[in-house]
Amino acid sequence: MYKKYLSYPHLMWMLIFVLVPIVIIFLYSINVLSTNGTTGFSFENYKNFFDITYMKIFGYSLWIAFLSTVFCLGFGYPVAYILAKRERERLAKGKKSSTMFMLFVMPMWMNMMLRTYSWLTILESNGLLNTLLGFFGLPQVNILYTTAAVVLGMVYDFIPFMILPVYSVLVKIDPSINEAAEDLGASPIKVFFKVTIPMSLPGVVSGITMVFLPSITTFYISNIFGGGQIMLVGNLIEQQFLVANNWNFGSAIAIVMMVLMFLSMKIMNLFNKGNKQMAMF
Repeated sequence: MYKKYLSYPHLMWMLIFVLVPIVIIFLYSINVLSTNGTTGFSFENYKNFFDITYMKIFGYSLWIAFLSTVFCLGFGYPVAYILAKRERERLAKGKKSSTMFMLFVMPMWMNMMLRTYSWLTILESNGLLNTLLGFFGLPQVNILYTTAAVVLGMVYDFIPFMILPVYSVLVKIDPSINEAAEDLGASPIKVFFKVTIPMSLPGVVSGITMVFLPSITTFYISNIFGGGQIMLVGNLIEQQFLVANNWNFGSAIAIVMMVLMFLSMKIMNLFNKGNKQMAMF
C-alpha cells in the first residue's frame, strides 16, 4: 500500500533537477530579441542552427564521434574478451576474482580532466613520446592540436565505458554453450563469430551508446588536444554561453542535441531488444 510513496522522492528529484532545467533551456531557446528591442517567442534559433556553417561543425562532430567509437570498440572488445575469459577460468577453479579488471576501473576514479591533461606531457614537442623516439633515432611526431590527438583523447577517456558493458555480458556467457558448439564441429574461430559475438551484442550496443553520445557533445577534450583549433558541437555550445553571450542560440543547440541523443538511444534500445530476441531464439 505504501510502496508507491517510496517513489515520490525520486520523482521530486527528477522533476526539480531534470525536467525543470530542460524546460528553462527550452524557454531560452525560443526567446528571440527582435530588431526593435522587444523579445518574443520564435523558433528562429533552431533555424539558425541548420545553417551550412553549423551543419559542417555538426557533421565533423559526428565523424569524430564515429572514429572514437570504432577505435574504442576495436581496442575495447578484445580487452573485455580476455578479461572475461580469465575471470571465467578463475571462477571455474574456485579462485577469487582477478585484480586485473580493477586496473581498468581504477582510472575512472580519477578526475577525467586531470587524466586528459596528463597526455599533454606525453604528446607535446618535448614530451615523453618524442623523447623516446629521439632516443632510438626515430623521427619525431607532432600530433598535438590535430584531429588525431582529439580522437586519441576521446578513446583514452571513453574506452572504459566500452570495456565495462561488453565485459559484463561476456563474463555471464555459459561456457557450456561454446563447448556444445565445439562438440558439433565448430572451430574456435567459428564459435567466436557465430556464438560469442552474437551473444555479446547487447553489451556492444550499450558500449557504443555510452561512447558515441558523449563524444558528440564533449568540449574539454577538443579544447585540450585541439588547442582551440578544432570546433565541435560541444565547443559551439560552450562558445555561445561563455564567449558570445548568446544563451538563446546555445540553448537551441543543446535542445537539438538532446533530441538527437534521445532518438539515438531509442534506436539503440530497439536494436538491443532485437538482439536479445535473436539470442533467445
